Amino acid sequence: MLDMDISAIAVEEYIEVEAGERLAKVRSIFEHENPKGIVVTEEGAYAGVIGEKQLLRSQVEGDTKAAALMRSAPELARHEDVRESARQLVEGDVKVAPVYEGERLYGIVTSDGILEAVLDNLDAITVDQIFTDDVVSVGEKAEVGSVINLLREHGISRLPALDDGGDLSGVVTTNDIVNFVVRDRDRQGSGDRSGDIDRMLDVPVYDLMSSPVLTATPNETVQQAVQRMFDNDVSGLVVTPADDATHVTGVVTKTDVLRALTFTEQESMDVQITNVELLDTVGRQHIVAAVEEVAEKYEKMDVLHAHVRLHEHKEKLRGTPLIQCQIRLRTNKGQAAGTGEGYGAEHAFHVALDKLERNVLEIKGVEADEEYRGQLLRKLGELWPGCQ
Repeated sequence: MLDMDISAIAVEEYIEVEAGERLAKVRSIFEHENPKGIVVTEEGAYAGVIGEKQLLRSQVEGDTKAAALMRSAPELARHEDVRESARQLVEGDVKVAPVYEGERLYGIVTSDGILEAVLDNLDAITVDQIFTDDVVSVGEKAEVGSVINLLREHGISRLPALDDGGDLSGVVTTNDIVNFVVRDRDRQGSGDRSGDIDRMLDVPVYDLMSSPVLTATPNETVQQAVQRMFDNDVSGLVVTPADDATHVTGVVTKTDVLRALTFTEQESMDVQITNVELLDTVGRQHIVAAVEEVAEKYEKMDVLHAHVRLHEHKEKLRGTPLIQCQIRLRTNKGQAAGTGEGYGAEHAFHVALDKLERNVLEIKGVEADEEYRGQLLRKLGELWPGCQ
């Protein structure tokens, strides 16, 4: 399906800045040249990237150096496979990466560029094969402060908003919050804004959420869903049943689609790790083996793909950061997940793994109960044919 490399996808629409450049100047250059991304160098050597939304959303002062917004991104070869490129973008949790031809910077590749290139191939999979079903939502009367905490806590960028009856009424994203803060700041001017931050945090979600909500249904193709994202310039859609647009089933994002591009049909389990650089005393091989061991506890569950996501909080204990770990298995029996926190990646991973194991065994128990119930009903049917 995706026998192509990124040579035709890489673009030269980027600007190159030094890590010590002032952000005010970087923003000015960006607004005038409108590139797809920014490559940051330090003493002439590649150092990292700054994405468009990172730069535009940032409230960092203009005198701050570019290095403050810089993200580490993988260096991709000009003829790198599209699947591998998608995997590296997802694992690096970035939307743009530099592309090299030998030692020469050839251009950049973006997640949107990859999705546009493979769009015609995405009619082979449906939304229910890739979407996330363990959704974090928020009440429309919740205050912005609590929404910011939820977004940070879970390392996500969007929350479905529900009315008092539990029905979907809107969606709030990090972009909505940034736009609200910027709009309010511009309106207030440069005078004394003592207490303004507290007032902003008290504003209800209802005042800044997007409504009506852009949605997708589980049975439509990923091609249709991605095209809707492109048409409306959004990064994700709320998933709802075809016959009930008020009930939240899950969320599907461009990152979910990129992750799906890496799925393989190999016998070995495909395990993907986002923010792999946070791994400390535990390695990829240990993580893969541990996840496979949990999956094998339920022989009837074929794991199609495993995703391990690490998210670093600011809190530290003796210099070790608090890490949140989310493990999600996509199986022929649906999704199974486990989330945990701990100081250091290894601790967080094993807390999440323990919860995942309990959830897998719970699925096994439910199916065993259903199988037993079915056997009982069949026996009763044999004894009393009319009782079923």
